[in-house]
Amino acid sequence: MNHFQIPPSPPRWATRLLHWYCAPELLEEVQGDMLEEFYFQCRHNGVAAARRDYVRNVLGFMRPFAIKRKSSPSYPILPMNMIGHYFTVALRQVLRHKAFSAINVAGLAIGMTCCMAIFLWVADEKAVDNFHAKGDQLYNVYMTVRSASGVETVYNTPRRYYDSAVHILYEDAKEAIPEVEGTAYYATGYSMPWGKAETFQVGDKIYKLEGSRASNDFLTMFSYPVIAGDPKTALQDMKGLAISRKMANLFFGSPEEAIGKSMRYENKRDFQVTAVFEDLTPQSSRKFEFLANWDAHMKGGMEWSSNNMEATVLLAAGANPEDVAAKINKLVQPRLDKNQPYSVEIGLQPYRDQYLKSNFVNGKQSGGRIEYVRIFSGVAIFILVIACINFMNLATARSVKRAKEVGVRKVIGSPRLYLIGQFFGESLLLSFFALALSLLLLQVLLPVFNDVTGKNLVAPITSLPTWTTLIVLALITGILAGSYPALFLSSLKPVRVLKGAVQFTQNAIWFRKGLAVFQFGLSILLLIATIVVSQQTSYMQNMNLGYNRENLLYFTIEGELSKYDKFQAFKQSALQLPGVRVIDRSSEAPHAMKFLVDDNDGSAETAEEDESAIKWEGREKGQMVGFKPTSVGFDFVKLMDLHVVEGRNFSRDFATDSADAFLVNEQAVKEMGMKDPIGKWVSAWKKKGHIIGVLKDYNTNSLHERIRPLIVDVKEYEYFGVILVRTEAGKTKEVLTGLEKVYKELNPNYPFTFRFVEEDYNDMYRNEQVMSKLSNAFAVLAIIVSCLGLLGLVMFSAEQRTREIGIRKALGATVSSIVGLLSQDFVKIVLVSFVLATPIAAYLMHQWLNGFAFKINLSWWIFGFAGVAALLVALLTISFQAIQSARANPVESLRSE
Repeated sequence: MNHFQIPPSPPRWATRLLHWYCAPELLEEVQGDMLEEFYFQCRHNGVAAARRDYVRNVLGFMRPFAIKRKSSPSYPILPMNMIGHYFTVALRQVLRHKAFSAINVAGLAIGMTCCMAIFLWVADEKAVDNFHAKGDQLYNVYMTVRSASGVETVYNTPRRYYDSAVHILYEDAKEAIPEVEGTAYYATGYSMPWGKAETFQVGDKIYKLEGSRASNDFLTMFSYPVIAGDPKTALQDMKGLAISRKMANLFFGSPEEAIGKSMRYENKRDFQVTAVFEDLTPQSSRKFEFLANWDAHMKGGMEWSSNNMEATVLLAAGANPEDVAAKINKLVQPRLDKNQPYSVEIGLQPYRDQYLKSNFVNGKQSGGRIEYVRIFSGVAIFILVIACINFMNLATARSVKRAKEVGVRKVIGSPRLYLIGQFFGESLLLSFFALALSLLLLQVLLPVFNDVTGKNLVAPITSLPTWTTLIVLALITGILAGSYPALFLSSLKPVRVLKGAVQFTQNAIWFRKGLAVFQFGLSILLLIATIVVSQQTSYMQNMNLGYNRENLLYFTIEGELSKYDKFQAFKQSALQLPGVRVIDRSSEAPHAMKFLVDDNDGSAETAEEDESAIKWEGREKGQMVGFKPTSVGFDFVKLMDLHVVEGRNFSRDFATDSADAFLVNEQAVKEMGMKDPIGKWVSAWKKKGHIIGVLKDYNTNSLHERIRPLIVDVKEYEYFGVILVRTEAGKTKEVLTGLEKVYKELNPNYPFTFRFVEEDYNDMYRNEQVMSKLSNAFAVLAIIVSCLGLLGLVMFSAEQRTREIGIRKALGATVSSIVGLLSQDFVKIVLVSFVLATPIAAYLMHQWLNGFAFKINLSWWIFGFAGVAALLVALLTISFQAIQSARANPVESLRSE
């Protein structure tokens, strides 16, 4: 039985290669000869050999004389006479379609304005501590302490390490390690509100100013410009004082007049001005109005507000910081006490990185403010991309009306390259219009942006690099926004266009919908993030901390008030003032208590040597617990509205409470391992007593931290700390007037300055508040810009279905049914965006909330609210255009039929 057989054929790829390469006038003859030869070879040598011979013949024919040449005339890539034409046509299109152009320009302008504002903020953040001439060689020392209680990494070196590791670093590193060219240290803990401003007096001028202490080489290693005096000797003398231009002007009238003059410090000792430095730039993370010699502080010549410090080393150019850190550890480790139940490891971090990258996990750098920089940089780019997507969608929505124009231009000989140039010209024109509008918006909105962020940003519009950047931004935005319309519209076939058969492929439709899903997904993600950040910020600001922070103010104990009798006199006089409820004192501000890691191993010998060691009944050897210790007056618990959950409060009725009584919190009982704490003995500060009461846990620091063990005793005679005043609601102004009068009577050499605990508490969450406000603004803008893009898709769909809508209306369809018809696809886009954005937002917000010890739960309503809000806004946007299309006269749409 004979079967029909398909004749053999040569390799397809070789035939395609021949068609691509060969000139049309030669192709028919050449291909005919090759096919004839192919079939001859098939009959005599077999199909495989014939195919190999066919490939050799094709490859052998690829010579210059046979190359395909375009029959159309050659056009220059960018003819100069066409550039003006592009922009003339573009301008006509802009003026002819004002509403369409306004939407496009507005969307791009919003995106550009957000982008510029955020990147001004980002540039300012990255500029912090980047002004030092030797910045590439400056490295901060950080210490990682590993113990049974965990791993802690600190820049602020406590005194217990100063006498060992850091002391060795300062004394020996410069000589023992050739790569170390200099060392400097700077005292921390002085900046308000957790430190204290200090009093200086010259004649009858008395001011409180914030400053610090530093080592001899500080002003030579760092680029704080010294405008009077010698930076090399400014801090060598224990009586020397370097002050700012502001401070020199306050006391002496000018920097030159200040040099060599005497200043009274805290009414206790005199300093001599040895140098005046320029007022610190906002780009300095350290803030100080004066610098005193560190030794003057350490040897008791100044107030003992803090003995913590930051160490910085100056490395030789090209030195490897990891190698230097290894050498420092090799130098330090043999001199540490091997019997201590902790290990200390020193590391080096570029000085300029500390501001943005100050967080550590298990001794490794793991973020910080840099996370906010990255987040908002991404937000800026996303909003700009969303705006560009809008341009694409809006341009595509008008493509049907532009299609015949493209067809006519192609018929009369316009090459595709020229059409691409025309559409890019239009997008670039709109982009530069948007740039001009965004610059105007930036100037108007920048003061508001500065107020929100706490910055003093200025748009550097007179700078050539700035204009270069702006022009590049406009070009990139215009090219990105106009790329799809230009490439798509220029590819339309003139025959099909002029016949009115403009159809879009399924891939093109999916691409546009994908863009809409992407931009709405970003908007929903930002909306969810905004809700979470706002909820967390509100939670922190309104959370019950375990004490009442309202109507509570404090001021530093200093001067005459450091004397017990003067303090008691002040307290009794102040209690007589109308509106004063309770007054007491504390060695620590209640919202910023220092956390001390107890590094004692539990042995009695070590405890006797260390006055800060804390021991307790039943403590096991090697057991380590970190405490927040404070000394207070008898009325502290009442003043703070604290709750005693077990035992009793301090009381003057018990004469032994001053010498024998301690209060601890619930967390301390838990970590000490006590079951029945009342009556158990504890020892702290060389004072041994008994636990008389257990306080309900309350927050003594930021909610980023967990509640720590707290131990409290009574010391009304302490010469340092703060005085706390609880006022009656609504009487704060009268109370402050009265307090100032009493204060000046008893302490005339010190100005009365105070802080509200509520104000300081809010300052702790300044970053979160800024992030919340910016997130609110950017989420709203992203939704607005995304809705403009959705409007573009609705316009596109309505134009594509104009005749369908006309026929449906002619057959009796209602407006609501047509609106539903046009809306259903776009509702799906929003729903898909929500489904894709929700898990990403949940993950990102979960990671962000992990930075708080106390946080909200990611409830389902947050995501539901964001989804419903986005859907409602989208429906409003869709309905606007859908109703307009549904109410159009069907006669107009069917006339061409």
